[in-house]
Amino acid sequence: MVDLQSQYQKIKDVVNTSIEEVLNSSAYINGPYVKEFQADLENYLNVKHVIPCANGTDALQIAMMGLGLEPGDEVITVDFTFAATVEVIGLLQLTPVLVDVELDTFNINIEALKKAITPKTKAIVPVHLFGQCANMETIIAIAKEHNLFVIEDNAQAIGADYTFSDGTVKKAGTIGHVGTTSFFPSKNLGCYGDGGAIFTNDDELAHTLRGVVNHGMYKRYYHDVVGVNSRLDSIQAAVLKAKLPNLDAYCDARRKAAAFYSNAFKSDKNIVTPVISDFTTHVFHQYTLRITNGKRDALHKHLLDNNIPNAIYYPVPLHAQKAYKDDRYNEKDFEVTNQLINEVISLPMHTELDTEQQGFISQTILNFLN
Repeated sequence: MVDLQSQYQKIKDVVNTSIEEVLNSSAYINGPYVKEFQADLENYLNVKHVIPCANGTDALQIAMMGLGLEPGDEVITVDFTFAATVEVIGLLQLTPVLVDVELDTFNINIEALKKAITPKTKAIVPVHLFGQCANMETIIAIAKEHNLFVIEDNAQAIGADYTFSDGTVKKAGTIGHVGTTSFFPSKNLGCYGDGGAIFTNDDELAHTLRGVVNHGMYKRYYHDVVGVNSRLDSIQAAVLKAKLPNLDAYCDARRKAAAFYSNAFKSDKNIVTPVISDFTTHVFHQYTLRITNGKRDALHKHLLDNNIPNAIYYPVPLHAQKAYKDDRYNEKDFEVTNQLINEVISLPMHTELDTEQQGFISQTILNFLN
């Protein structure tokens, strides 16, 4: 699904040199590379504060802690996403409220969001799934109307641009009160282990978050807030600093690969290719098809039999997961999600794909479905 080795070979010298510098300095935690990467990412995103942390899941949890959400507060997010989004809500004893998504973009359904708001609602967590932004302008307006926080789960869309109706452009993850991301190795900007970050333009919130990630300390052994141990280590920061200048090129390569796939499949009535909203760019963390003739599972097996990696993101909706089942949920409220889990399939998508590989993949799919 992702060719990290070939990508590494192209940046091997700078990565190896950077890692060696960390080893020679022995500054493994909060060393110079962490601070340098933080500054570089702030500049790239045009955001005032980047707070690095240990992983994307921690980033979500720390964001909610920093906002002061309390047990019982309701947090609205989508049913069709990776479990980390709802996992942290449960860990903090908040109340998850899952809503359906749009059939074309897979992002949060605005009408479902509006319907889910109650007096107990305190935050909305839109997920920029597979690489494009949710409808943030409308979400921000709804949040303002109801005095809610907006926490962007930007684990899959770093590098994407969002354009407001007045022409203003902002990077994904910098639009809400706080944004979070993951640097898991397969991400568009991935390290060689675990890593994550939180973004905000709010000075006071940033100060709180910096304490939370480091045991609640601003001065060593003085604990001002309840915190966690979640820091981006210097080796991972060195890798990310080396890769960040290539992020736009990585995203462009993914868009080019996505265009090849979409062109190959455009005339097949059994395949729905990704739909891109007009207010966002798409960085294609995943390239996800919908197979509409009931042969998705058979296609999944056929591709594996032909040594073609593929994945089903996601086979079980969150509302049906054993850990998150709740009598509050009604199957009628998740019609789109329940349809998608039977139709979606994601194809190999990374910066090193070539047309020969994609030609083989696409032709294998077309031959099977027809």
